[in-house]
Amino acid sequence: MIATSERVELLDRSEYLAKMVLESDIADQYRICLYNLQTNEVTQRKIREFSSLKDLYEEVQRFGKYHPDYKKVMVQIRQAKREMDLDPYVADFKIAENDLQSILDDISALIGGAVSKNIKVPTGSPFFETSSSHSGGGCGSGGSCGCS
Repeated sequence: MIATSERVELLDRSEYLAKMVLESDIADQYRICLYNLQTNEVTQRKIREFSSLKDLYEEVQRFGKYHPDYKKVMVQIRQAKREMDLDPYVADFKIAENDLQSILDDISALIGGAVSKNIKVPTGSPFFETSSSHSGGGCGSGGSCGCS
């Protein structure tokens, strides 16, 4: 790769943009919430319980409703997930994570759109899909995706 002044300038600007994101209030809030999530013993216990039940859940899923502990495990996993999701540190972290992801999605869409309005940006949000990238269904959905 040949280092041109244009490439160097692009790299400098991208580093500046990354620094702006890292120093933003939303990134600070994310780091605070992550720290609280990782350091709270009660929260960590709930996460460990849910993780251990996930292994049991996967075992039960192999046999489905025919597994002898199917109902018991399904109730346990739902209760553990609900307890974990209602934990204030988990809830705060998920909000902060979504806020940070939203900024990153917006930046990706702006950069992609600056190059071409037909650029597909994998944001996971249908809001950012262009009309040319989404035409009522893909190959597997029976829609007319336009590929040949």
